[in-house]
Amino acid sequence: MTPVSLRTARPEDAPAIAEIYRPYVTDTVITFELDPPSAPEFASRMEALRDLAPWLVCEVEGNVVGYAYAAKHHERAAYQWALNAAVYLSAAHQRRGLGRALYTALFELLRLQGFCSVHGGITLPNAPSVGLHESLGFRRVALYPAVGFKLGAWYDVGWWQLELRPRLGEPPALLTPEAARAAFPEQWDAALANAQWTR
Repeated sequence: MTPVSLRTARPEDAPAIAEIYRPYVTDTVITFELDPPSAPEFASRMEALRDLAPWLVCEVEGNVVGYAYAAKHHERAAYQWALNAAVYLSAAHQRRGLGRALYTALFELLRLQGFCSVHGGITLPNAPSVGLHESLGFRRVALYPAVGFKLGAWYDVGWWQLELRPRLGEPPALLTPEAARAAFPEQWDAALANAQWTR
């Protein structure tokens, strides 16, 4: 069996992350970025989100082949318990369950931090991404028709939402990743060790 492991990302992972993301920018409409971010830009993005939510990487035989992260759904304070999430894999490692493993671990860590919901924006059509999100419990909540223009065409974006915890009354105080790991060390480590994946 191929050795697979998940861990929190480090600054030195930025070059590998940039290389994984590059073809999504240059060759697809999966992301609406038009210029591939450099490794230093990715390092900056990771640092900017360091106290919000973890970036995770998937390693196969010691090589980073995928990553997942969460970012603010919106800057306004009342949105603070809601996040957007994304997952990307190198072309050679898609359709092996690694995206599910990254998302499964990430969402469990976000629950430990106190977040209530996570959202995914999907450029349509994209049956594999829709299938992944819905298999994890996301439900479609919105459609932005013809909202983005890339590679010579206009594209719709659908939005899917996953409930991480019941939203009843006052929401919990949010923890930084560092604080959540300190408060729930066993659960934190188990989320990374036990994420579901198939070879």
